[in-house]
Amino acid sequence: MKIKHLAPSLLFVAAMPMAHAQATSPMQLQRAYEATAGGPGQADKGQVFFTGRHGGEWSCASCHGQRPTGAGRHAVTGKSLEPLAPAFNPKAFTDERRVEKWFRRNCKDVVQRECSPAEKADVLAWLQTLR
Repeated sequence: MKIKHLAPSLLFVAAMPMAHAQATSPMQLQRAYEATAGGPGQADKGQVFFTGRHGGEWSCASCHGQRPTGAGRHAVTGKSLEPLAPAFNPKAFTDERRVEKWFRRNCKDVVQRECSPAEKADVLAWLQTLR
């Protein structure tokens, strides 16, 4: 009988690390991208990447603004976007799964491919300089 009551508790405890594994910080993500890229993120390159059009119609700044410290607006849907710079949005870059989802989608829109770890590290390095 005791084992029956213990099983749900054990499942809950076992699931805790999995639920918490996606929580992160902008700096932790940047370090992970830098480790994969084999070098440090460069804020100046991040700004150029963020504001550049890369041969396409849009840049990251098309929706998030040249200085993504305030609310942005999606270029097609008009949907309001939270500030992207971590100093202006404490939730920005704190959920690894969500960050990867949006990098994947937005990079395909902007550069017609997924962004490299070095590009992600550069953009994060720049966004973290915005105060």
